Amino acid sequence: MKELNDIINAFDKANAASRQTALATVVLVEGSSYRRAGARMLVSEDGQLTGAISGGCLEGDALRKARLAMAQSKPMLVTYDTTDDDDAKFGVGLGCNGIIHILIEPIFAAKENSPITLFKRFLSKREPVVLVTMFSLADRQAPQPGTCLLMKADETTQGNIVDEEIKDAVFADAVDVLKNGNSVTKTYVYGNGYTCFIELLQPTVSLVIFGAGNDAIPVVQFASVLGWQVTLVDGRANYAVPERFPQVKKIVIAKPDKTLANIVLDDRTAMILMTHNYNYDMAMLRQLLPLKLPYVASLGPKKRLQRMLDELKEEGINVTNDQLESIFGPAGIDIGSENSDEIALSIIAEIQAVLNKKTINSLRDKKAVHTRHIKPVMQQTATAEEAKN
Repeated sequence: MKELNDIINAFDKANAASRQTALATVVLVEGSSYRRAGARMLVSEDGQLTGAISGGCLEGDALRKARLAMAQSKPMLVTYDTTDDDDAKFGVGLGCNGIIHILIEPIFAAKENSPITLFKRFLSKREPVVLVTMFSLADRQAPQPGTCLLMKADETTQGNIVDEEIKDAVFADAVDVLKNGNSVTKTYVYGNGYTCFIELLQPTVSLVIFGAGNDAIPVVQFASVLGWQVTLVDGRANYAVPERFPQVKKIVIAKPDKTLANIVLDDRTAMILMTHNYNYDMAMLRQLLPLKLPYVASLGPKKRLQRMLDELKEEGINVTNDQLESIFGPAGIDIGSENSDEIALSIIAEIQAVLNKKTINSLRDKKAVHTRHIKPVMQQTATAEEAKN
C-alpha cells in the first residue's frame, strides 16, 4: 500500500500546482513481467514519475503515452510485447518474456469517482476492498472506462459499471474475489466485450512491537520502508520516545494488562515480543493466544518460548495446535542472521511470507538455531634457534 500512498501524495501536490496527471496501471500480463497486474505509476505533465510499472524499461515510453493521453483527455490501452527476442524497438533490452497491457488514464480532480478518489476511500479505513478496472482489448479505439468501481467489505459500492449487460456478472465476481481473496482478470465476451481486472486490495500490515530496546530500531526502520503501520509498546517511558523511533505511528506506554485496549487488531496485524523482560512477554503472550492473530513472534531462544508455553499449560490454559501455528519463536527465517539488523530483516521477511501464505524456512522449525563449531587453534612451532633462547 506504500505505492498507493505515494501516488496519492504526488497527485495532491501536482493538483495543488495545477499540473495534469495520468495513472498508468498494469491491467493484464501474459507470460513473464517484472511487475504483475495491479502495479501503478502516476505521471505528471512535467515528467515526474511516482510508482513503477516495470523494472525501469517501460517507464520512458509510458511517460510519452501518458502525455498523449493527457493531451487527448481520454484513457488509452498500451501493449508491450516482450516475447520478441528483438526488443530493440523499445530502445532497451527488456529481459522479460511476456505481453504487458497497461491502461493509462488522465486524472481529473473534479471527477466524482476518479481513481484517486477511490484510492483515498480504500485507505480511509482498515478493511479489504475490491477495485474494478475496465478496458477493451478487442477494440483499442473504443472508450476505455478505466478504474470505475470500488466494492467495500460489506459489499456496498462506489462508482459504476458503464455496461449494464455485464454489471450483475461483474458484481458477482467482485463479491467472489472479496470472499476468496484472489484477484482475477476476466473477459466478458457478450455486450461490448469488456475485460475487467478485479483486484483485491488489502490494508497495509499493522506491526505491533512490544519492547523499545535498541534492537527494535532496525525492525521499525525495515517496516517503515515497506509502508507498514508500526505501533510500539513498552512500560518504560524513557525508552519508547519519538526521538528514538521517528517512524513509529503510535507509541503506547502501558503495563501488559492495559496495552490491548490501545491497539486495533485484525487479520493483517503482526506482533513481536521483544521486551527482553520475561514477565512482560509472558503476560502479553497470555493475552495474545486467544486472539487468533496470523503472526506472533517471540525473540530469543526456543527454550524461552517453550518455558512460557509450559507455564501457560500449568495455569490450565489449553494451547491449541492452531495457536501454536501462529507463534514463531525463535523469530525470523533462516538467513544466518547474527547482528540486530540481520535479525530484523529475517523477522520482517517472515511476516511478509506468513501474511502472503508463502512457504518459508522459519527458525522455529530448526532443531538448533546456532551451531557453534570449535575452531582449531593455530599454533606456531618454535624454530631450533628460538628454542635455545
